[in-house]
Amino acid sequence: MDNDLVVKESWLKRNWKWSVPTTIVFIFIPALLLTSNSQENITDIVRAYSDNSLYEKAIEKANSNKRILQTVGIIQPIDKLAILEGNAVYTNSNNSVELSIRIKGTKGNGKLDISADKIGTAWKYKKIIVRNKNSKEEIVILNKF
Repeated sequence: MDNDLVVKESWLKRNWKWSVPTTIVFIFIPALLLTSNSQENITDIVRAYSDNSLYEKAIEKANSNKRILQTVGIIQPIDKLAILEGNAVYTNSNNSVELSIRIKGTKGNGKLDISADKIGTAWKYKKIIVRNKNSKEEIVILNKF
């Protein structure tokens, strides 16, 4: 019978793959949330996340544009992750918004920039622009500035 010693690895050595990223998240997320600009931006993104009509109507308008159909193709419905990755700024007691989110079309990808004012329960668009990622082209759907 052998009396081999089994050396047990340390806890950190066994669990580093999940413990290091978790530690980083717990350090940086609270720091990010404590900054006032980030906190406002997170609130605005959550507001945009919950207001489907804001970007759905803008996509409808974009999908009726011939140049969009030629370059980007039919823009697919926005997935919720795209909104979380985007940028939203609400002003005027949350009745005006500047929103930029990524879009996927059947022919290419890009960004959708929206500027709108809320009148009652409906959004009135001042600006809708699609920035084509591949050609770096800006396609103006609407610009009432």
